[in-house]
Order: sequence, then structure tokens, then C-alpha cells
Amino acid sequence: MPTIDLNADLGEGFGAWRMGDDPAMLRVVSSANIACGFHAGDPDIMTDCFARAGQAGVAVGAHVSFPDLAGFGRRVISMSAPQIERCIAYQLGAAQGVAAYAGHRIAFVKAHGALANLAERDREIAEAIARAVATVDSSLILLAIALSEQVAAGERANLRVAHEIFADRAYTRDGRLAPRAQKGAVLHETDKVIERSLRMLAEGGVITRGERLLPTPIDSICVHGDTPRAVEMAGGLRAALEAAGWNIRAFSPPP
Repeated sequence: MPTIDLNADLGEGFGAWRMGDDPAMLRVVSSANIACGFHAGDPDIMTDCFARAGQAGVAVGAHVSFPDLAGFGRRVISMSAPQIERCIAYQLGAAQGVAAYAGHRIAFVKAHGALANLAERDREIAEAIARAVATVDSSLILLAIALSEQVAAGERANLRVAHEIFADRAYTRDGRLAPRAQKGAVLHETDKVIERSLRMLAEGGVITRGERLLPTPIDSICVHGDTPRAVEMAGGLRAALEAAGWNIRAFSPPP
């Protein structure tokens, strides 16, 4: 039976403010990307997410970003590559410490928002992220946007790289994620998300606007936890994948 990982971004509240239904999503996904305090998250939320993920047998990763709480990490912050590298190292240290405190272990790293979008196409930024991960803990896996500079940078840094596609995001003809400001960039219809995800797995590549197929390995599928009906969508996708013969399993199984 073929295996595939299903991941979601969790822990994206701050203080008394909450986003998404983390406990429900942890019953669906096999990997969780936990915010590290820069775009969302705080010690209490991080501890709760790591502990719940450990109890559910869900692998966890550090979801690193620009320091942008007000903009939810979706604004480009003017930083040099060395500053970005130190920013990532800082977040990794915090995530590893809080995860250990909660009795779980960080297994991978994924960039969030504007930082991820820049690293998708900017070699210098992608390499800054990869260097930070390799320096802090080279055993960590880099969960990278498929077909991006992130993949190449991770491989050059001798990291294990997991290739990620997005169930609920549209792709441009060159295989980049369509900017969120564009109409149709985020998909909200569960049936379309399911059909598209199954096709990409069956055909072994990203399907772009215009039905272009760009071959790529696929290790993980992301469903965003901050979209309307996210848990329903993720649950429907998981059920459809299993019905099609896929075993849902983390690409980095927790200990």
C-alpha cells in the first residue's frame, strides 16, 4: 500500500486569541507544523500543541517565519540572508526546547507565509533557511515546496528533503503557488480539493492552471488549518485518500 503524509499548520493563535481547531485537526493529519512565536504561537499554545500531537502520534515540525505577528507572517520583512538565518536558528531553538518540555520531538522544519514564498524562488533565501537547519540540527528534515529553490537548497546542505504539494492552493503555469491576492488562489470546495489531490498523486506531479503537469516526487500534502471548514476538508481528503488505497503516514514518524 503506498503511503502519503497529510500535514496542516497548527498552533496559530496568540494569547487568548485562537485560530482553527487544533485538537480536531490532530485527529486527521499525520504531521503538524507548529508556529514558533514569530507569526503566531506562544509558549503555552506551543506546549499544548506539542503535547496533544505526541498523544495522537502525530509528527511535529517547526513552522518558521519572518518576525511578523501583526501580519501573520504574510508580509515581506526587509532582512538580509544572515539575519534570516539567525531568525530561523532562534525559532528552531525555541521549538526544540518547548517540544522537549512537552515530551515530544521536533522532526522537521517548514517555512511559513512570505518567507516560504520568497524561498520558493529565491536561492539566497532558500539557502539561508537550509543553512540554519543544517547548523542547528542536521537530522531535521526540510519540508519544502515541491519544484522550488527550497528543495535544491536543502539538498545542497545535505539535508533530507520532503517534497510538499498543496491540496487547497492553485499553481501558476511555472509550478509556483499562485499569490493569495489572485482570485482562485485558495480553493474552498472539498470535492475539487480531493479530485485534484488524487490526480496529482496518480500522475506524479503538480497540476497547474491550464492543466499542465510538472513531474515531482510527492511526500506530503498540506491542507491549511486557517481556512473555512478546514477540518471538514482535511477529513474528507483523508477519507478519499484511504479509499483510493493510500496509507496516511508521516514522512518523519514520531518516536
